[in-house]
Amino acid sequence: MEQVLAKVISNEQILRELERHDARTFKRPDVRNILGSWIIRLRCPEIAQEAKPGQFVMVRCGKECTLPRPFSIHQVNDKGDIALFFAVWEDGKGTKWLSQRRKGDKVELFGPLGNGFSIQPSSPNLLLLAGGIGIAPLCFLAEKALKQECSVTMMLGASTATQLYPRHLLPAQVELIIATEDRTDGREGMITDFLPDFAGRADQIFACGPMPMYYDMALRKKELKLGGKSAQISLEMRMGCGLGVCYGCTVKTKNGLKQVCQDGPIFDLDEIIWDEFAQV
Repeated sequence: MEQVLAKVISNEQILRELERHDARTFKRPDVRNILGSWIIRLRCPEIAQEAKPGQFVMVRCGKECTLPRPFSIHQVNDKGDIALFFAVWEDGKGTKWLSQRRKGDKVELFGPLGNGFSIQPSSPNLLLLAGGIGIAPLCFLAEKALKQECSVTMMLGASTATQLYPRHLLPAQVELIIATEDRTDGREGMITDFLPDFAGRADQIFACGPMPMYYDMALRKKELKLGGKSAQISLEMRMGCGLGVCYGCTVKTKNGLKQVCQDGPIFDLDEIIWDEFAQV
């Protein structure tokens, strides 16, 4: 792990705002207005050379945020840059601060942290499942898998077309399957609804998205044709430190209590005890 003061190389908004008409009705944290989504690129070779797909960094987001914020590593390049892809929620002080950084500014962060995805040598055909902002760690994974000469199919879901990650930012060799809830692009429905069409040909499955998506996958595993498949998921939890000190990101697993920041954020779908997430 390295703690660095990284220079901002670029910071670009790539997705527009999304007003949720039910944002005032529901109190769930995922039902909020989104002010937009950004990709920020930071020059930090110390982190870039060690980073693995699925790992994350902790970013100090200004004086108003006492605690650092966790962000999945979205991409790395040979110049020593890492990219972070993030949504700015209407009440998100940390992400709003990060979205306002300009080229040449300095950002303090430390990482890489956690355990990354694991591609088995006997798995040439990979299926990546991204729910909304869940594309964040999967882009890095897709790039690594293609370098290892794996075949990569990515299923990308969003509420509407304006919230879909831009196709031109993904590796050209990726087979892309799109679904939107309002059918403004691709198939109509939740991205998990179409898993049976593609899970059968996958040697391994990797997923990142909201907690209800994982719960649905675990609950309907047989129906979605996930039985007997290796399915790795990236858990997103509130973190206080990212170092395993505060125990704020503890989850129940079949192997006892685990900390998402230290033991994860990558877990096997079957490892998590999902009952406590039924109402998330």
